[in-house]
Amino acid sequence: MLVELRLENYAVVDNVAVEFAAGLNLLTGETGAGKSILIDALALLLGERASADVIRSGAEKAVVAAVWELETGAARKVSEVLSENGIDDDSEALILRREVAAGGKGRIFVNNQPATVAVLKRLAPHLATIHAQNETLLAFDPGSRLQLLDAFAASKTEATAQAFAAWKTLGDRIAELERGEQDRLRLLDLWSFQAREIDGARLQSQEEDERLEAEKRVLANSEKIYNAGMNAFDLLYEGNASTSATLRSASKHVEELSRYEPKFQAALEALDSARISIEDVGASLRDYAGAIQASPERLADVEDRLAALDRLKRKYGPTLGEVMKFGAEASRKLEEMENKDEVLRDLRQKQAAAAEGYLAAAQALSKTRKDAAKKLEKLVGTAISDLAMKAAFQVEVSGPEDIHCWSTRGFDQVRYLISANPGEPLRDMDEAASGGELSRVMLALKYSIETTSSSGRKAGRGQRTMVFDEIDNGIGGRAADAVGKKLKALARTAQVLCVTHLPQIAAFADQHYLIEKKTAGGRTKTSVRRIVSRERTEEVARMLSGAKLTEASLRNAEQLIAENA
Repeated sequence: MLVELRLENYAVVDNVAVEFAAGLNLLTGETGAGKSILIDALALLLGERASADVIRSGAEKAVVAAVWELETGAARKVSEVLSENGIDDDSEALILRREVAAGGKGRIFVNNQPATVAVLKRLAPHLATIHAQNETLLAFDPGSRLQLLDAFAASKTEATAQAFAAWKTLGDRIAELERGEQDRLRLLDLWSFQAREIDGARLQSQEEDERLEAEKRVLANSEKIYNAGMNAFDLLYEGNASTSATLRSASKHVEELSRYEPKFQAALEALDSARISIEDVGASLRDYAGAIQASPERLADVEDRLAALDRLKRKYGPTLGEVMKFGAEASRKLEEMENKDEVLRDLRQKQAAAAEGYLAAAQALSKTRKDAAKKLEKLVGTAISDLAMKAAFQVEVSGPEDIHCWSTRGFDQVRYLISANPGEPLRDMDEAASGGELSRVMLALKYSIETTSSSGRKAGRGQRTMVFDEIDNGIGGRAADAVGKKLKALARTAQVLCVTHLPQIAAFADQHYLIEKKTAGGRTKTSVRRIVSRERTEEVARMLSGAKLTEASLRNAEQLIAENA
């Protein structure tokens, strides 16, 4: 649920902060007051393209920020997106901020951490949807139309996607083996060279380069290492003034002391233990230094081997493990190509089985969609009737099972058809309905999808925010009252924000916000404030009668609000 929206230096807005609540939030104001400014600003936070034109004259940048409270389902999905992008997560709230600077450049922050437009677009479906006036589903691409039906049907597409991936992978391998003879010979030469080069290197292990680097460091510094080891040995053990000799002398004195004072016996044992440890270290240093051999020939061999390994890593992978994996893959391709006919037979059998598996999954998915389409038709038909329209609505799910139509989402295509007048044939929505009719059909469709799942269960309150920007355009009278009732019903299952110019709809508000444009100090400013009681009655009356309020319009406004409370 959208809790707060803040704008700074955005269009004609100087500084505005609006706190929203659950239910139906209606925004009204005179024509030109800037009612759609809040919606446009919210769209920026959902990933819409930014333009420097939105920066208020005289300001360096425009800032839009919002706070969302997250329900359990949305919080889980939002958390996944944030985690994938390395952004800290607050499971109870989400803070978005976007700055638009001159030249169109700007910055984006999610929970006060830098982010990108791509992150906003991934978060948007879990936060809010914005529906503008005269919107039609044909504005969506085929994938979006299909996704809308899948959202209603709660379709499980994972099995179909996995089956498609398995079938396609086998097809790619077959196509690789069936390349033209010239391409086949060229690839054989390439794979043979790669396999020979990697095999010829006789890689010992994935850590061979690390081991050789360590040996190189020793060989290149053998004289320094020998001198350091022997000097340390001399100081610890060999010399007359060595640590070992000093400890022996000290032990003799402490031993003499312990004859008179037994408590020094523990100190004597500690000195003996320290001396033994020192002598062990000294012996280890002596043995290590003695084993060091300055060998320019071995150093040259190691450097040559490391250079060869570096060449392989530059060509086939950043690590020797990747190089070895690449070599094994090249050998596999060679073996397949040499046994082409036998391998092709095996792959075709596997692909046929994979195709059957895909068709089974896609057909089951298609049935789910067609069953859901029938339910959606009935729900939308009822909702359209509630909106004072006599129209027929149909969801058409079609698509041949032809292999060329296969995808990770099955083979279905979806169309949304309407007959706005009795006796007229069903046609695509934008061809068959006026602007006002389209607005009502879109509201009926969104209401049906958002409030009811394919199993008939009601969605949870505050699941996400739905925004309607003058979707009541082109309607009035009884239809306006019906739209208001439908918006009110929709607001019981999700937070609804709606920009409206109709008093019949404004009367249904749970929260009513007035958008005003004023001039002060030679500058025009738009403000937004929540209105209640008398102010709300006056605003609805203004919408009924115009700028001049009358006793009749005030009484009508009071009656409208009371009837729709």
